[in-house]
Amino acid sequence: LKMSWFWFYRPLYLLMVASLCHSIKAPTTSSQQSFKTDLFNFYHSLILADGKETTVHLLKDIPKRYYFVLEESRALTPFTITVTPCDVPIEWSILMHKASATFPGKAARGDHGTQEVSKAQKAPSMVSTIFSYKGNSVETYMGMSSHSALYMLEFLSTERDTHITVYLTTDTTSGHLYPELPMDPRIDVIGIGHTTVTLTWKHSPSVLQHRENIQYCLLVNEKHNYKSLCAAETAIRSSGMKLPPTLALSLSPYLLEPQQVMILSNSELSIISKASSGEVRQVCMGTKNTYTVPSLSPSTQYYFDVFVVNLLTNASAAYTGTFARTLEEPEPKVMDLKDGKVVQIVLDGKKQKFYSLQYQARHKKIQFTFQLCHGQVRVHITKNGKTVASENISGLRYFSLKGKLLDMYLVQLRSTEESNSSVKVQVSSHSHKPLFPLLPESLKIKSFSKLRTCNSVTIAWLGTQEESKYCVYKKRIEEDQVWVELRSADRCSGPESRHKSEKVLCKYFYDINLQRAVTTETIKGLDAGTLYLFDVYLFGPTGIPIRYHSKVVKTRKKC
Repeated sequence: LKMSWFWFYRPLYLLMVASLCHSIKAPTTSSQQSFKTDLFNFYHSLILADGKETTVHLLKDIPKRYYFVLEESRALTPFTITVTPCDVPIEWSILMHKASATFPGKAARGDHGTQEVSKAQKAPSMVSTIFSYKGNSVETYMGMSSHSALYMLEFLSTERDTHITVYLTTDTTSGHLYPELPMDPRIDVIGIGHTTVTLTWKHSPSVLQHRENIQYCLLVNEKHNYKSLCAAETAIRSSGMKLPPTLALSLSPYLLEPQQVMILSNSELSIISKASSGEVRQVCMGTKNTYTVPSLSPSTQYYFDVFVVNLLTNASAAYTGTFARTLEEPEPKVMDLKDGKVVQIVLDGKKQKFYSLQYQARHKKIQFTFQLCHGQVRVHITKNGKTVASENISGLRYFSLKGKLLDMYLVQLRSTEESNSSVKVQVSSHSHKPLFPLLPESLKIKSFSKLRTCNSVTIAWLGTQEESKYCVYKKRIEEDQVWVELRSADRCSGPESRHKSEKVLCKYFYDINLQRAVTTETIKGLDAGTLYLFDVYLFGPTGIPIRYHSKVVKTRKKC
C-alpha cells in the first residue's frame, strides 16, 4: 500500500494489531526486530489476492481472517467472492470498514492524533457485517462499492480441521474463472434399468461459448451427493482412496494408484476407485449432456453429480445432484428336473450367474449325478431351503441324499472361470438304475515308456466289476497343440464327435477282483518321433459314454 493509504487506514491496521496481540506475546527489546518481521509476514499472508483462487486451511474453533481493499472510484466497483467448503459446513462472513468522514486522513503523530484514532476505533457505525453464511454449499456474494473501504472475511470451522477455497475478483470483463451453470441446474433421470441409469442435464452457457476448454464430468457413488468437486475429492480421500489432484476430471495423464482402473473409450475417460466404503466412478464425456451409466449393480441406490470443468483453470461448478435406484434383478428362471433324464447346461463364465434347477422328490432316497464336460463348475444343493451340498466338481460326481417324499431340492450351478463351462446333470431315485456306468477307481490312462518303439506305444487303464465296452481313439498332434487339446477337450462328448480314422479298437472286459481289473493295449502303425493323443471311452449298460483323461505319448525317434 502507498504511504498515504497507510495513514488513511491506520485505525484499521491498529485494529488488526490488537487482534493479533491476543495470540502473540509482547516482544522484548531484544526480539523487537524479529517481532516486526513476523508482523510484516503475517499481514502479507492475510491479504486476499484479486483474481486468484486461494486455498484456506482452517483449524477447529479457530477463526481465520483475510482482508482486501477497494479504493475509491467515481463509478461503482463490482466485486464477487466465492467460497467453496471442501468438507464440513463452515461459518463465514464479510465485514466492511468504511473510512470515517471525520477522519480526513491527516492523523498526526502526536497525542491529539492518537486520541482521534482511538475514537474512530470505537465508532460502531464504521464497521458493518454485509453478509454471513453457515453451511457446506458453494456460496457467491456479489457486491458494488463506490467508497474506499477495507473488507474483512472471517472463516470458522466448528466441527473439525478442514480447508476451503476462496475466489475474489473485481474484474467482470475478462470472463469467469468458474464455468456458468444454466438457469435450471438440475440433473434429470430419463431411464433406469437393472444395471444402467440414463441422465441428462441442460447445457452450461460456458460450453456454448468456449466448447474447446470446457467439459462435463460425472461422479457416481453409493453414499451421498457432493456440492462441489473439492468436497467430493476430500471425502473420497478420507475413505482410504488416493486420487489425482482434481479427481482426474481432465484428460491429462495421471499416475493412478493400484486401487484405481482407468478406461478410455469413445473419447470418454472413466476412473473407477475402490475402497472399503464402496466404489466411486468418475467419467468425463466432453460436451455431451446425456449419458448412460453402465455396469451398475441391480437394486442399488446411486448418487450422481455432474460438474462442468474449465480445463484451463481446473475450476468447476456443480449441478444439483440427483439419485436413482436400479431395478431389482429378475428372479432367475428355474428349470424342472425330471426323474432319470439327463440335461446338459452351458454356463456363462463372464456373467458369473447361477443357473437353477429344481426337483421334487418322489422317493425318500435320491441321487444327483454331475458330469463336468468343460471348464470348472461350482455346485450348490439345498433341500427345503437348507444347504446339503456345496463344492467344485471335476469329472463325474455323485450326491446320494435322504429325505422325505415331496422334499424340494434346488440345484444351483455356476462357472468358476471367466470362460464358459458345461456340465451334465441327472437326478434319479434309488429304485431306478443309474444311466451313467459304474466307474473305476481312476480314469487315468497309463503309458509304459520302456515299451515305446518308433511305431508303437502301450497303454493301460482300469476297468470295473461290471462288463463294459471300451473304445480307444488316437489323434496325431503337434507339440504346440498339446495344451490347447487338453484344455478344450469336451469330457462329455462321445466317439460320435471323432473322425472314423481316429478309431483304433473296441473291446469288452471286466473282473470281479478289482485289483486285476486292468487291461493293456499296444497301438501299432505309428510314425517315429511323433506325438499322439489317446482317449478311452467307457460305455455302460445304458450306452452313455464316460471319457477317460486324455493321454499324450510320443513315439521314439530312433530305434
